[in-house]
Amino acid sequence: MRTHPGRLAAAATAAALTLTAACTAGSSGSDQSTSGPKADAPQTIEVWHGWSADHEVKAFDDAVAGFRKAHPNITVKLVKDQTDDRITNAIRGGNPPDVVSSFTTDSVGQWCQSGAWQDLAPYVAKSKLDLNQFPKAVQEYTQYQGRRCAMPLLADTYGLYYNKALMKGEQPPKTMSELTALAKKLTKRKPDGTIEVAGFMPSVQYYEHVPQHVATQFGVKWLNDQGKANFSKDPAFKAYLQWNKSLIDWYGYANVKKFLRSMGQEFESSNPFEKGKVAMAIDGEWRTKFIQEEAPKLDYGTAPAPVPDDQTSRYGGGFIAGTVIGIPRGSKHPQAAWEFIRYLTTDTTALVTFANALGNVPTTITSLSSPGLTLPPQFQTFLQVFKNPNSSTTPPTPNGNDYVVKFQQFVQDQWEPGKVDMNKGLADLDTKVDKALDLAGG
Repeated sequence: MRTHPGRLAAAATAAALTLTAACTAGSSGSDQSTSGPKADAPQTIEVWHGWSADHEVKAFDDAVAGFRKAHPNITVKLVKDQTDDRITNAIRGGNPPDVVSSFTTDSVGQWCQSGAWQDLAPYVAKSKLDLNQFPKAVQEYTQYQGRRCAMPLLADTYGLYYNKALMKGEQPPKTMSELTALAKKLTKRKPDGTIEVAGFMPSVQYYEHVPQHVATQFGVKWLNDQGKANFSKDPAFKAYLQWNKSLIDWYGYANVKKFLRSMGQEFESSNPFEKGKVAMAIDGEWRTKFIQEEAPKLDYGTAPAPVPDDQTSRYGGGFIAGTVIGIPRGSKHPQAAWEFIRYLTTDTTALVTFANALGNVPTTITSLSSPGLTLPPQFQTFLQVFKNPNSSTTPPTPNGNDYVVKFQQFVQDQWEPGKVDMNKGLADLDTKVDKALDLAGG
């Protein structure tokens, strides 16, 4: 998947979309699992998904082939390149498709709360579907406050990539102090301080090094038990910020900014890790696929991302997110739609076919160990991270990932440049986040 919820621009858009979706009309509490034609009746269902590239579209079609064979009475019409705002507008207009999928797990809270996506509990119960076939973190990001309105369809997990040639025999770091020491050792500079090779670029503006992916390694608790902001009260956030700023300052903020301006595109062969300009980077499992295509001669390894020195028992976990799929309110064929969703999210052959084609993690425990997976050896790290009980995700809220967006803006615009006192800044951030949550009904 190329759309990742941790990225600031995508996160801001997702937050805006979820607020828009809150205005959808209609009841959110009715059981629609018995409406429309029975699943065994002849019918056509329309399925909207976000993939757009030719190989992605083909991958989705290939994954659906088994369903078509098993359910010849159901004609499946696949519609590619659909965004969250198109989905929202269709639901608001009372003319949605039968099945919708999204890359934006952060929107699940609002979709569940508003009823824009149907409650799937009645469907799950009637099918006697065992949700424990999905890892705990996956179960969490597909529901909100006990209301399940989504099912998981492939996942993104994050780990550490390292350039073996630049490492010169060094082992991948397991702790943050090891990461810091190795980052300094592997960094190469010009006499004026300009960074030629970064051992590790700590800035939140470096692609996937957003707080959602890195602060998670510090064991942060994003929201407290009451669902309110927790930035000023959780010592893990302060530990993350101190680590971030210490390495930023070692490089020199001006040098960091200069390096960031020189970077190539994330999803092109000019990516600095693929060009040997970065020795270590936290990235998603999909990078293995891009390296295979864009830098096939790159000698690299993967490992779980490091954790703080006093949390070594948590090593092996990482941040998890993924594509979600559900039935929108107003679906005209909800029973057939559920059969489609159940197949696509639980059938091992379908999941493995899809995962192989896209280079993403399949989302059931059985599919993770399927001999049909044909992904590169470096991909094994991400399968292990996905299964690790220490892996986690950001919790859903009524206004999507607004709290994540605000924290990243704080780190990027105030903390890294050294413009704010940490304690005061985090306290102010808590106030802003809580006001936004209150407005959204949180």
